[in-house]
Amino acid sequence: MSELIDMVIEDAASKMEAAVSHTRKEMATIRTGRASSSFVEKLQVEAYGVPMTLQELATFSVPEARQLVITPHDMANVEAVEKAIRTSDLGLNPTSDGRTLRLSFPPLTEERRKELVKVVNGMAEDGKGKIRGFRRAARKDLDDVDGVGEDEIERAEKTLDDHTKSSESGIDAARDAKEKELLEV
Repeated sequence: MSELIDMVIEDAASKMEAAVSHTRKEMATIRTGRASSSFVEKLQVEAYGVPMTLQELATFSVPEARQLVITPHDMANVEAVEKAIRTSDLGLNPTSDGRTLRLSFPPLTEERRKELVKVVNGMAEDGKGKIRGFRRAARKDLDDVDGVGEDEIERAEKTLDDHTKSSESGIDAARDAKEKELLEV
């Protein structure tokens, strides 16, 4: 295959991998009733006069399945972290001992679990839509390549389809794992 065709396929494959990774990260933010630092890592906290992510300001531990302990690196930031969590839309109420913050995650109701499965399925479909969009764009780029035989284009399309199927199955696997996690009582 020509270098141009290889470049088109590599570009599409890397974009598809990024879409799978992004979808997995989005799914990780869905609360399952289990404690996980991924729910609060990207939370913006006003510290030292600038907005920072909680991940930059603290360490996390999960001593129990439904409890997350947040320990700020600098004790001066405990109140700022507590305020950021309280004002976020997470619906969590931290308790503080002046040095660490504890977040208790309530168990999910059956109805809420089913709603979250629908949200996860929507995220999976969005991710697959992005992958198909990358495939369409790459296919169009392949059509625009001049001086290449039909056989080479056909092989390139097959390779592109393989990347598409692989990426979609990656999203399906992430969705299935998250769905299983959500429905587990």
